[in-house]
Amino acid sequence: MPKVEITIPEHLEMQIAQLVEQGEFLNREEAIEDLLSTGLKAYKTSGPSDDDDEPGGLEDDGMMGHDDEYVF
Repeated sequence: MPKVEITIPEHLEMQIAQLVEQGEFLNREEAIEDLLSTGLKAYKTSGPSDDDDEPGGLEDDGMMGHDDEYVF
């Protein structure tokens, strides 16, 4: 398994340590791996969709496809 080194804010480290102390995880490594995996799954299901990268969206063409007009 590849190793990754990260720096996280102190408050996150404290939360991870607390989860380990409470017995939610066996150790820090397991906690970080599981939390990262869960976060990636959540991001994949609720994050940006593939359509966001498609050219020709409304952002590119102005409001409702018109360059400088608002259409109601």
